[in-house]
Amino acid sequence: GAGASSAAILAASREVELFDDELWTQPADHLDIATLAEPALEGGVGAGLDLIERLVEAELGRGRFPLVLGGEHSVTIGAIRPFVRRHDELAILHFDAHADLRDGYLGEPNSHASAMRRLLDRPQVARIVSVGVRNVSAEEAAFLDAGDGRVEIHWAREKAGWDIDRILAPLRGRTVYLSFDLDGFDASLMPATGTPEPGGLMWADTLPILRAAAESCRIVGADIVELAPIPGFHAADFLAAKLAYKILSYVFCARARTA
Repeated sequence: GAGASSAAILAASREVELFDDELWTQPADHLDIATLAEPALEGGVGAGLDLIERLVEAELGRGRFPLVLGGEHSVTIGAIRPFVRRHDELAILHFDAHADLRDGYLGEPNSHASAMRRLLDRPQVARIVSVGVRNVSAEEAAFLDAGDGRVEIHWAREKAGWDIDRILAPLRGRTVYLSFDLDGFDASLMPATGTPEPGGLMWADTLPILRAAAESCRIVGADIVELAPIPGFHAADFLAAKLAYKILSYVFCARARTA
């Protein structure tokens, strides 16, 4: 399952071409990219989230931009903690097939199906903008109906009419954490995930939103989650690795232009 994702993404990253034809530069030449050794996880979900929190905290303390490679989406619950300590107001840009707004799943409040709900427990999380959602439970629908307006969903079924400026309007100028669940991509493009869904995002749908977000927001950290590698099928691993490089490239090229 998703436990093998980090190793698969790192292995595939060795094959990613470093020159970016869209940005017409080689971003890696201007970045100091470091990869931590994959940590040993011991104990239950709570212990794992505490470990992720400590790792992210340490890298933020070194002035780095943490890009967390999961694992299931619950890793975001741990990764976000150091950011909410540093920022009085934080927005989340969330790509996913699912709303992840359940209050718990199969008895686990920190489930992958509850990642965004747990983020909303933090008053510092002022807004969540979710993109590509196409599967929501009755519980989540009721939560949205009764909500306080902090969650805005852009449904995948409406993507033909999406306006990027309108999607990003609530995030413009804000400090943003980016959480990208790979099942946000259409199942034909990303079958290697635990909960694939038809009707999702394609590569060309996604990159313009990411680039515009990097240029209009201050993205301070990110995660890519829910890859479940399929033995012998390397295309999905490579897609995840290239997505990671594109996110870093967009963020730091945008920063260089405004420096």
